[in-house]
Amino acid sequence: MAGRADSSKTAESSDKVSVICRALRRAIIEQALEPGAKLPEDSLGERFGVSRTIARHALGQLAAEGLVELRRNRIAVVATPSWQEARDAFDIRIELERLVVRQLAGKLTKAQIAELTAHVDAEDRARDGTDAVSIRLATEFHILLAQMTSSPILVRYVSEVAYRCCLTLSLYSRPHSSECAINEHRAIIAALAKGDVDKVMGLMHSHLDSVANRALVAPSPQRGRDLLDILAPYADEATGEKLVKLPKAARR
Repeated sequence: MAGRADSSKTAESSDKVSVICRALRRAIIEQALEPGAKLPEDSLGERFGVSRTIARHALGQLAAEGLVELRRNRIAVVATPSWQEARDAFDIRIELERLVVRQLAGKLTKAQIAELTAHVDAEDRARDGTDAVSIRLATEFHILLAQMTSSPILVRYVSEVAYRCCLTLSLYSRPHSSECAINEHRAIIAALAKGDVDKVMGLMHSHLDSVANRALVAPSPQRGRDLLDILAPYADEATGEKLVKLPKAARR
């Protein structure tokens, strides 16, 4: 009985960590939380109604993904990658995602093609919204592609490097060209459906390279908002959000 209780408690703690991670990840990707913003364990615990220990575990997971930096005295902040680190992340992402589309070319089911098309349609509907939301949706398109390979390793590494690139865009990018990204995503889907391996690998390379080349060596101005206010909508919607969900193997 004690073993079952311990197992249930562990599962509950893991679920709470996942909820906090999803909420913070989305807040970082949508640029509500700026690079360098402090993430105190006690404030996170208060916002999400959890202990500091659970908040600490969530921050540790995000640190492993490169979205958070853990400093001395248990101080956690949103990561601030250098420009060179940002460029390196994009270079690695290009190679990973060329592998993804090479595996998928000519192998997608009609249902998978429909799912990808529906996601890009959602990107199109979001064009009149904020750049941050467009960037998040564009990133989730790439993670969805990785998931369709059914390779836990590819899902994990593509997801982590894609989220790091999102953080990079919040620091260095010019205004996001959502129309350009949408057209490129549709072209990638079409090449995948036709099974044209060389073309789709070239399309993915040029697409991600153009995203990387929008980077500027100039940080965005700091906004200085209160952490609890920033996280309020993300905490309230965390359990019901429709972000791309990662399989357990990719949540380490």
